[in-house]
Amino acid sequence: MGFYPYSYGLYGMNSTQLILIIAIMIIPIYASMKVQNTFNRYSKVRSLSGYTGEEAARRILMINNINIPINQIGGSMTDFYDPVRKQLALSQTVYGSASIAALGVAAHEVGHAIQDSKGYAFLRMRHAIYPITNFASRLSMPLIILGLITSISGLTGIGIVLFAFTTFFALVTLPVEFNASKRALVALESSGILSDQELEGAKKVLTAAALTYVAAAMVSILSLIRLFLMTRRDD
Repeated sequence: MGFYPYSYGLYGMNSTQLILIIAIMIIPIYASMKVQNTFNRYSKVRSLSGYTGEEAARRILMINNINIPINQIGGSMTDFYDPVRKQLALSQTVYGSASIAALGVAAHEVGHAIQDSKGYAFLRMRHAIYPITNFASRLSMPLIILGLITSISGLTGIGIVLFAFTTFFALVTLPVEFNASKRALVALESSGILSDQELEGAKKVLTAAALTYVAAAMVSILSLIRLFLMTRRDD
């Protein structure tokens, strides 16, 4: 009753598991390439309004009566909204850029701030379960591996349950991100920051960005299925 060949090598691996592994590898690569290509394309297109990402974010926040700081951080596409500290962080490629891509990303992050101000249920849920998810993500794989090596099914079962919690978190993230993008496009249009034609470009950028979250959820689901098959196969 040896778990090692099945878990760590190709020997004894059936076609279903092989397909799952290939999908788990390909999906995030495709999503990453898609968002990078789309962002790079529209980062070269300057908006007619001339607003920078920071200026657009500040304007949308003001319209929604939200007063929070906007900080510039390093990197590219590292933008985020912190619901704990109530502050917005825009990357170097967004903060001072007047491109359509930058405005779309900045507005998206403001969308999270608007969600927070209005008590959006899925955002609150994601924030509430984050500490547990962080703990589960750190402990799940060590328990699963230890359970497979020692043949202690209880450890493996606990590990899979913890991993399932991270999958749930990935699924909860989807409506949060989709809703933030929807709010962003509405805000960009109603504020006059982008024209109708420019909105199409921003929509493509945000759709590509959302694809990364869809990919993460799909990978998590497929990984969960694979882990279940690994522990439930016939010896």
